[in-house]
Amino acid sequence: MTKRSSMATGLERRSRAKVGLSAATAFAVLAGCTQGPDFVRPTPPTASSYARSPVPAQTVSADTYAGAAQRFAEGGDLPGEWWTLFHSEALNRIIAKAIKANPDLQSAQAALHVARENVLAQRGVFYPSVDAGFSPSHQKVASSLASPLNSNADTFDLFSGQISVSYTPDVFGLNHRTAESLQAQADVQRFQVEATYLTLTSNLVAAAIQEAALRDQIAANEQIATLERQAVDLVRRQRAIGQAAQSDITAQEAALAQTEAALPPLKKQLAQQRDLLTALMGSLPSEEPDETFALAALHLPEELPVSLPSQLVEQRPDIRAAEASLHAASAQIGVAMANRLPNITLTGALGGAGTTIANMFSGGNIGWDIAGDIAAPIFHGNTLLHQERAARAAYDQASAQYRSVVVSSFQNVADTLHALAFDADSLKGAAHAEQVAATNLEIVRGRAQIGAANTLALLNAEQSYQQALINLAQARASRYADTVALFQALGGGWWNRPDDTAPQKDAAAIP
Repeated sequence: MTKRSSMATGLERRSRAKVGLSAATAFAVLAGCTQGPDFVRPTPPTASSYARSPVPAQTVSADTYAGAAQRFAEGGDLPGEWWTLFHSEALNRIIAKAIKANPDLQSAQAALHVARENVLAQRGVFYPSVDAGFSPSHQKVASSLASPLNSNADTFDLFSGQISVSYTPDVFGLNHRTAESLQAQADVQRFQVEATYLTLTSNLVAAAIQEAALRDQIAANEQIATLERQAVDLVRRQRAIGQAAQSDITAQEAALAQTEAALPPLKKQLAQQRDLLTALMGSLPSEEPDETFALAALHLPEELPVSLPSQLVEQRPDIRAAEASLHAASAQIGVAMANRLPNITLTGALGGAGTTIANMFSGGNIGWDIAGDIAAPIFHGNTLLHQERAARAAYDQASAQYRSVVVSSFQNVADTLHALAFDADSLKGAAHAEQVAATNLEIVRGRAQIGAANTLALLNAEQSYQQALINLAQARASRYADTVALFQALGGGWWNRPDDTAPQKDAAAIP
């Protein structure tokens, strides 16, 4: 090799290196041209507690079932299946059935599948599109016209085939931002699945607690009705020996009738509550489950994990869904900006035609073309400008909605913490009132049997005891219900649930 040729070879190598470097630089520049802001997650609140005063260490206790003190474990974590803390196999069974059969949950899961498939479909635009075509035909030309064939035959077969390739480089990030927006919308949907799951399980436990509370109230009224029947018999005996008037009997019978009249509405509520429970399980009313519930059979959770405020934004499905909506709105700004810039399309085709399939791609029968197309918006009556402004306004709206959801979520937790503290106080007072009313009724009944107490005193004692029993049942139910509300307000522990319904990293992530 001569010195000149060696020098030329070196220049060619340096030239190719420069071309390669220029191409790499151009690619890097184009890759960095993605329009719109890159999404940054909102900063979590800096609050250190859910209320001005710190969460108390525990509630008061009461000397009755469901009266144990509840301790607040600040910074504790919820189990994925939080309802198991009530230690009820019947409750566990109906929730397991509902998770498999509830149509609302199934609908939300199907919507999530739709959203994920839309993301995967959008990802296809990052790759070239390849299409193939084949067109056979049987033709005859007029005899007065020249035949297109060398054989001059008027009738012939023609087979043509083509493979075409089309590719749109994502120069300004239109495809990337569109896929990013769809991914964020899929994230919205997966957290809506979690919200539906949490709502379903919370409503089921709340329905079971309400059923148990109604059964306690019915039992209380039936107990009072029994006592009042005994009182009617007592007054009638006193009337027989001249120690009571007919009006005393009538008054006692009226009290009995009033107590008995309160039973049908309570039984109606119980029947409707059973219908609700059955519907939540995804079953028809005729398929009512065998499981029934009583407050005495439900364990009141005594250790209540309370997430730190900084963790709440990670745990609440509605906050995470609002954040994903904000992300989608951010990506739409980039979509609107990219729509105002040029769009480049590259196409190529390779094909052939012949009178037989065998010679379609032989000799001079092959044809090809390569083309490029650049389309840039020039004037659209300010439509694209206003669409970008609308996208920015939609982002501001989503940002405000996110802050609103965060504020409401913190309020939910604060409300339930306050409720639990006062529920314990209410139960303690209701338990004491029931004990006093029971003692008073026993004393008055004893005095009435020896004629030392009149009918009015007996009626007042019975009514006081009846109201005390109902108040006690309602106070117990409130503790259970507000415990459920706390678990729901803290997000339900979905992040600790290993099953398929827990949001995991989406397979349709943006490349």
